[in-house]
Amino acid sequence: MLSLFLPLFIVFLLFGLPIVFGLIAAPALILWWNGQERDIVLLYRNIYAGMDSFPLMAIPFFMLTGELMNRAGITVRIVRFAQSMVGHMRGGLAQVNVVDSMMFAGISGSAVADVSALGAMLIPAMEKEGYTRRFAAGITAASAIIGPIIPPSGIMIIYAYVMGESVAALFLAGIVPGILIGISLMVMIRLLANHYDLPAATKRASWRDRGRAMIGAFWPLLTPVIIMGGILGGVFTPTEAAAIAAGYAFFLGLFVIGTLKFKDIPGILMRAAMTSAVVLLLIGAAMAFKTVASLAHTPELLADLFLSLSDNPLVLLFLVNILLFVVGMFLDAGPAIIVLGPILGPIFTSLGVDPVHFAIIMVVNLTVGLLTPPMGLVLFVTSSVSGLKVETVAKAVMPFLLAEIVVIFLITYFPALTLTVPRLAGFVD
Repeated sequence: MLSLFLPLFIVFLLFGLPIVFGLIAAPALILWWNGQERDIVLLYRNIYAGMDSFPLMAIPFFMLTGELMNRAGITVRIVRFAQSMVGHMRGGLAQVNVVDSMMFAGISGSAVADVSALGAMLIPAMEKEGYTRRFAAGITAASAIIGPIIPPSGIMIIYAYVMGESVAALFLAGIVPGILIGISLMVMIRLLANHYDLPAATKRASWRDRGRAMIGAFWPLLTPVIIMGGILGGVFTPTEAAAIAAGYAFFLGLFVIGTLKFKDIPGILMRAAMTSAVVLLLIGAAMAFKTVASLAHTPELLADLFLSLSDNPLVLLFLVNILLFVVGMFLDAGPAIIVLGPILGPIFTSLGVDPVHFAIIMVVNLTVGLLTPPMGLVLFVTSSVSGLKVETVAKAVMPFLLAEIVVIFLITYFPALTLTVPRLAGFVD
């Protein structure tokens, strides 16, 4: 099944077929070819079953939260606060770009939302300050992938749903890797400062100015505190947290900050609904494929193949990183997690790898894949926002991609980086 599915699926993508239809059509054709017409009915019936889940309701609510925050102009306040803190460093606005992404990640949980909201503002601002548009687009794209790693994260919700893991444990495990990626990008900016002749440091902001900027950003940055505090305190589930975050964003934009108008609401709801529909259709199609793949004993066959290569977990972790990196070049993170998670997860847990640790390895790897050609979604969104060609953006992210790959191997071989926080909170033994 897998040996036939992947080539057929890639052919469909090359001909421009949307991913969701490729995930449905490829296994259906294989089943028809094998004379398993009865299983085709099971395939399509499971599309709805794959979407019919209470935990997955968190996704549209988080999408709505991001849309509300974007429309309310929350990003302006976050940028102002970040600039007051790190704008005085060499290449200050590039550093601000990274810090903004780290803070915005706690609100949107989406790389695409990060690029759309921050890129439209920061790329022109960086160009005006003396950065090349190519460099500005590169660091914007590279920092945007922090969005799905620092909680909340739609991708982690999908993984938790598919694999039966705790959403709270995954959220907590993503905090340190997300911060590490941000730090690695800031270090890389400093190393590249002379090569790219980045603008010199600006005047350090006074503590009074920093205080004002922090007050302006306080209410938006309270969003992740409400989300994580409620989940960890047992006050509400992740789905309820997502709904409360959306309500908070609505109240904040409409009544506290006052930048959101009632006339904006229909458009916001429409955009959130369209984005959510795309994600949920992908999940439904991928879950349907997962059912058919299970009938063909694909997970067991692939597990045997992996274990025939080596029985050393360290070697297998290296190999799976390479595999996930290659998969990320062609497949979006959500579908890749749904297809490969049930196959790879049991292999590594049977070898003694903690399931939460492996979840973060997979999530970070596939999220970084959003930066890799030919199918990296963040590259296409950054290209649209910056007006540059996709290949130009892809070349600009290469130094930053190298820094992120280093972090991937750090979290792979040092489990404490991912497990310490959830362990302290009592979510991991």
